[in-house]
Amino acid sequence: MSTVTPPANPEADPRVKAIFDDIRQIRGNDFINNVWRYLAFDPALLEETWRDVRDVMAKPSAIDFKTKEMIYAAVSIANSCDYCVHSHTAAAKARGMSDAEHAELLRIVSTAARTNHLLNAIKPPIDEVFDLSE
Repeated sequence: MSTVTPPANPEADPRVKAIFDDIRQIRGNDFINNVWRYLAFDPALLEETWRDVRDVMAKPSAIDFKTKEMIYAAVSIANSCDYCVHSHTAAAKARGMSDAEHAELLRIVSTAARTNHLLNAIKPPIDEVFDLSE
């Protein structure tokens, strides 16, 4: 159940319409998913969030688009965000993630979670060779 009510006609607000048009243009289709529709309850929040997501996820960078989506899915699993797990797993698959890559991603996430929990419990000192400050 949502904690906010999305506007009935979000594109009546010119700021929201401009953002939705940018989403359509970047993605190359007319689909506006619920995250953006619901964030439209506050145009400033919608604008800030879309800008950040667009700049990190939709612009070419040192990391390819499929890998970006896989990382986003992994972080979403760790943060227990069902919506993001579904949307970014679907995006990674659309970008070419195979079933074998998906299975490996899940192995990495579950292994990292386990070792993170163990190390948070036992608190070993950081090895000098891992000191990145130099």
